Amino acid sequence: MAAAIDLAEADLVVLNTCTVTASADDDVRLAVRRIHRDRPETKILVTGCYAQRAPEELAALPGVEWVVGNSHKVAIPEIVMGSAEYHGEIHVGEIGREFLAAPVDDALGDRARPNLKVQDGCSNKCSFCIIPSVRGRSRSAEAEQVIAQVGSLAAKYREVVLSGINLGRWGRDLPGRLRLVDLVRRLLDETPVERLRLSSVEPMDFSDALLELMATSPRIAKHVHAPLQSGSDIVLRRMHRKYRPRHYADRILKARALMPECAFGADVMTGFPGETDAEFEDSRSFIESLPFTYLHVFTYSARPGTPAADAPNQVPMHVRRERTQILRALAEAKNRAFRQQFVGRSVSVVSLMSGRTGLSENYLNVTFASPRQANRIENIQIGGLTADGLYESGMLQVLPS
Repeated sequence: MAAAIDLAEADLVVLNTCTVTASADDDVRLAVRRIHRDRPETKILVTGCYAQRAPEELAALPGVEWVVGNSHKVAIPEIVMGSAEYHGEIHVGEIGREFLAAPVDDALGDRARPNLKVQDGCSNKCSFCIIPSVRGRSRSAEAEQVIAQVGSLAAKYREVVLSGINLGRWGRDLPGRLRLVDLVRRLLDETPVERLRLSSVEPMDFSDALLELMATSPRIAKHVHAPLQSGSDIVLRRMHRKYRPRHYADRILKARALMPECAFGADVMTGFPGETDAEFEDSRSFIESLPFTYLHVFTYSARPGTPAADAPNQVPMHVRRERTQILRALAEAKNRAFRQQFVGRSVSVVSLMSGRTGLSENYLNVTFASPRQANRIENIQIGGLTADGLYESGMLQVLPS
């Protein structure tokens, strides 16, 4: 992250942090040290989840002038300008009172597929997760606000991604206890967005109504990402997850029946405290049995302040990493088999900012035979496989497969 920052004339650098894993914390500390090394006179402000969780730890790093937790994030301009009294207070009770909308331009970045955050926080109590403590309870953007923002983005961009900390809970805190499917229907009816993509949604929030809408609308990307964490019933119980493997499989197989060529992804954790060889094998075989097209595999990382961090029977790190490699190899095989079926066929692709690559409706990277204008959706004839995606027919040079 820090390597991409142009510090040539920066007087202030703001780092918005994550703390979901120990490696995320490591990346933040590394970024701070690099910035301070390259430009020691630059002031650094650290905010976000890591700042909320461990402000003293960050304040001790050289070059850090301010540490502003999520509880005071909206006051950053006043804090920097010196017009607001702030002495590093972290107020957990002030997080999550309402959804704080960011300017729509913040959804853009250097991309052709803007991410629009419509939900924040999480009210679940998973035993491994620090997010509820640093992001607060689940809260939703008002539907009218989202419709206006998507309408604005759709005037410039072909695909818009709806995101959130726990996206599937959108609307539960609003009057009438709305559901995500209600928002998606309105976006299709009231905005001209060409393609709408849902980011991660908890498995039990993929209702029949939502899956049926995804299957029948040509304007919704055929892409289901449902966090799994483990395919072991016993491990899921220790994690305090709200579903069992049979419930998860029911949702994925329902989606597969409705959308045979849909992308199916999941977050999976290895080495959760107490995970035995037998429990890992239950998880591995469960994953093998389902039509996943990709996995995000994480090695368990203890988060201070969570029940799992203090649990007995912590799995040795080398065992966690071995299990991670096993699942990543399984994911690679599944992904390759999924990609293979599209060779010789046409797929719908949105061109990305480089103009040389695009992303298919079902979440596959596509390399173009010739540069395209960014931010366009077109059907691309597939000639074969690249190392991690597909390439267009007519390419003179093919990446190794």
